Amino acid sequence: MKDEQGNVLFLILIAVALFAALSYAVTSSTRNAGGGASSETTLIESAQITQYPASINTAIMKMIIGGTAISEIRFNRPSEFTDLDSTSLGVFHPAGGGATYVRAPANIMVSGSAGDWTFNGELEVPDIGTGGAGGNELIAFLAGIKSSICTKVNEKYGISGIPVLNADRSAQYNDRMYDDGTTDYTLPTADVPDIDDGSGTFDGQPFGCFQNGGGGGDYVYFHVVIDR
Repeated sequence: MKDEQGNVLFLILIAVALFAALSYAVTSSTRNAGGGASSETTLIESAQITQYPASINTAIMKMIIGGTAISEIRFNRPSEFTDLDSTSLGVFHPAGGGATYVRAPANIMVSGSAGDWTFNGELEVPDIGTGGAGGNELIAFLAGIKSSICTKVNEKYGISGIPVLNADRSAQYNDRMYDDGTTDYTLPTADVPDIDDGSGTFDGQPFGCFQNGGGGGDYVYFHVVIDR
């Protein structure tokens, strides 16, 4: 009887140990699955913003082939169509480029609200197209995205971390190439500032994400839609 009681106790201890091991394995699996899902979600969200400007490039090329000069192109949003000098100049107007204006998802923005794209020719990327006067690219900017999205975008393009610009460029990336009903946008003809972190990280890089060198340190995704 004593031997039988010892055997039962031994079996109970083994069962407890196996249960503890099983519980640990399930908990670890759940944690890992959660982290993977989070990473996958970030990857999908970053893809949403990197793919959209490509469709804008197609619309602009259609307009250029149709005879619209780059300096005349306007990025008025649908609510601003009535301010266009001519509907044929609107990238998002059916009579112009016919592109669909899409706001960036709220869950990728620091503000928690849907983000608006800005398009202009206020900056240029070194080693893309020509430099100096007339070398400014038409660039899509999305300012105010989350740092996690910024990091994931740069990983995709082989950029390490989040480079910080060597100057405050918020005045440039927030300027809009559109007609406001009073003052028309003028494409700069003089040399414009580079997208530059002081280390040449963005040289020849048509896409990427940076942190502004001032003005609140926005995380900004940029995407060259027309190089010049």
